[in-house]
Amino acid sequence: MTQLSRRTVLLGTAGAGLGLPLLSAAPASAAPAGFPTYRYVRNAFDKTKLKYEPARSEVIFPCIRGTAGRVPNALGRYYLYYAPHEAPGGICLSYSDSLEGPFIEYPNNPIVARTWSPYYNVSHVSSPYVLWNESAQEMWLYYHGENTTTRLARSKDGIHFTYDKVVLSTSMMPAGTTETSYAKVFEHELPAKGSKYVMVFMINTTANRRSIGWGRSVDGRTWVFSPNSLIRPEEVGSVNIGAPTVVHRNNSTYVIYHQDKASGGRMLITEVGNDFTKRNHLGVFHNPLAGAPDNGRCAAASFGTMDGKEYMFYEAGERLAGAIAIARAV
Repeated sequence: MTQLSRRTVLLGTAGAGLGLPLLSAAPASAAPAGFPTYRYVRNAFDKTKLKYEPARSEVIFPCIRGTAGRVPNALGRYYLYYAPHEAPGGICLSYSDSLEGPFIEYPNNPIVARTWSPYYNVSHVSSPYVLWNESAQEMWLYYHGENTTTRLARSKDGIHFTYDKVVLSTSMMPAGTTETSYAKVFEHELPAKGSKYVMVFMINTTANRRSIGWGRSVDGRTWVFSPNSLIRPEEVGSVNIGAPTVVHRNNSTYVIYHQDKASGGRMLITEVGNDFTKRNHLGVFHNPLAGAPDNGRCAAASFGTMDGKEYMFYEAGERLAGAIAIARAV
């Protein structure tokens, strides 16, 4: 089995809604203390055989969630959410009883489409992130469409969703913001701010340099966003960065994100601390495989734990040609 590469992170069980385990594999000395090494296992499914035709060429933004104790009569022990990005997009679901897969396609994809009357009619919807909201006992789906707008939908069974509201848009950010997308939401208390949730997302501006933004919320629905980027690409040797995720380990909090392929196509990691005031850039979190399925690019990590073993799902391959890969801690 080919080693993936470098750094890894976190704690939790699949679907806990907090940051989870992570991916890596270069020399152990290259990784921050406490971060395990992972190896590629397999692709989650053969995308070329999917029934939903738009997903056959590319799928992005995997989000793995456990169903046990949450979803009655679930199709499987784990739900895997993903989407194609190009129009018409569409939020999709596959399921399995094992984090090692293979995952079975839900027959009625997309579970959320680009048109949802009377709420919106857009060119595409994509980048699903599902949070298990313990207080509501619901799966909360955050997704974008267009790239300027992030929306929230809610579900009791993880399949059939009720539309809620817009939670993020460029209009909520400083002038010159052209894109706010790829948002993920985590339960993370900031006592000094009286908030229970944090959101991380990608920002683009008229300067055409993509950075990581963030916000906080009491209820996961109404948000206060920082006018300043959490992480800027020039700080970490990149032209563009995106696809952030929040993880917690060794009593501190980190953000993992990817850089553009021209800058290396790697996942990077920055310690932000439990109060999000640190900016400790730790470098490479995970190097992509040179060959398939990564072909020099890895992105959009999602983490889970099964039977005491840590897993990472990630987007593997060229942008607009990606597949969903699975890696396991060694």
